[in-house]
Amino acid sequence: MTEQFLAPSLRPEEDDVERSLRPGSLDEFVGQERIKEQLEIALQASRARQEALDHVLLVGPPGLGKTSLAYIVREELGVGIRCVAGPALERKGDMAAILTALEPRDVLFVDEIHRLSSAVEEVLYPALEDFRLDIIVGQGHAARTLTLEIPPFTLVGATTRTGLLTTPLRDRFGMTFRLEYYEPAELGVIVRRSAGILGVEIDDEAADEIAARSRGTPRVANRILRRVRDVAEVRHEGKVTTEVTAEALELLEVDGHGLERTDRQLLQAVVERFDGGPVGLSTLAVALGEEPDTVEDVYEPYLLQLGFLQRTPRGRVVTKLGRAHVGAVAKEEALF
Repeated sequence: MTEQFLAPSLRPEEDDVERSLRPGSLDEFVGQERIKEQLEIALQASRARQEALDHVLLVGPPGLGKTSLAYIVREELGVGIRCVAGPALERKGDMAAILTALEPRDVLFVDEIHRLSSAVEEVLYPALEDFRLDIIVGQGHAARTLTLEIPPFTLVGATTRTGLLTTPLRDRFGMTFRLEYYEPAELGVIVRRSAGILGVEIDDEAADEIAARSRGTPRVANRILRRVRDVAEVRHEGKVTTEVTAEALELLEVDGHGLERTDRQLLQAVVERFDGGPVGLSTLAVALGEEPDTVEDVYEPYLLQLGFLQRTPRGRVVTKLGRAHVGAVAKEEALF
């Protein structure tokens, strides 16, 4: 099996930790039961026929396991994988070089696939349908097209914004799976599993508390667990208890709903500066000192899920639940 990384990665030590916590098979993957069932049938059929798996599109917010599922597909098929971020593919030649280096039934994982350029997409179309690569040689009247056969492969695309995918590209995926946020009980299982891998002794109540404040997202749960572990090792005896977890979460400024400082600042900005809304995205982004895309893609989804924020044609509005949370936080801060 070959494994090649073409996209920028985390720092080596962080990358190693992230990889160690990823599930290695569908059996180890927690949650997303309907997706797992459908994918398992497709994988078994592919193995039985010795064919490349149909192309797979994974849709959902960051941190829900899209990359993990791509690696699981590779492991279950026993093939190689090539990984690349959509924005890194700028020219047709970039994609052509990757496609011609694939082995039969390999997995090509493209993260942020909605950010592929139109030129790169045009190279993909015949490759996805007919497993061929059309290359134009020369210019003007002397131009001619060369066709190269490429081995059957599986494209696994991951996107947080399926609406930005072009229709021709989206239609070429045989399977589309939308990952949902996780339940606290599922996250509790993930926290306990990750603690075991990291060699951290953790109380059940502490694991449940971390899960409850993880925004329905395994990546957030694992990040909080690592920070709680740091507090346990530096200030205590290493064991993660309920008291240690409460201390660490207070230090991290993660409240009972899983909101962090910036989330609360967003709600407070709408309530206090714009009388609860509506306020336009660009105006809100300027008030927070953030980019509009960051506000829309990173901070708003969870606030929308909690019912603290609404998107309306006129702008963002904080709901009654959101106002109540802002008021509760203000009272709590006043006590201190």
